[in-house]
Amino acid sequence: MTDPDPIPGLGAGQRVILFDSVCVLCSGWANFLIRYDRAQRYQLASVQSAEGQALLSWCGLPTDTFDTLVYLDEGRAYYRSDAILRVLAGLGLPWSLSGVFRLIPEILRDWAYGHIARNRYRLFGRYEACVMPGADHGERFLSHRVATGV
Repeated sequence: MTDPDPIPGLGAGQRVILFDSVCVLCSGWANFLIRYDRAQRYQLASVQSAEGQALLSWCGLPTDTFDTLVYLDEGRAYYRSDAILRVLAGLGLPWSLSGVFRLIPEILRDWAYGHIARNRYRLFGRYEACVMPGADHGERFLSHRVATGV
């Protein structure tokens, strides 16, 4: 088995979660990760940012419509419910207990995910512009690390 190709612009071991920053639900997910990812395993990238657009292209996803969460780890991309469960597993207890949902077939998990994703703006709302990180959380975003060279 060969190693996966490196993701352009990402270093070895770098884990990135792409999210829609005008979506209230998706931005809530990003805020949840900032709060509970105390080990700072994950970086975030808005799909609307230049970095997010480049990573979407690398994944072969559209860069003008956003309907899935993407988690990039070790040269691999994970989508929808699989992405969420993998990220939660990396947060440790109690969040890693969500792994029990892997017992549900992926096709059913992704059906539920898709239903929420298609209706997320109607159900949860939409921001008029991308939500920017606070000064104390900027380093959690890929765009900050690229801009500052950190």
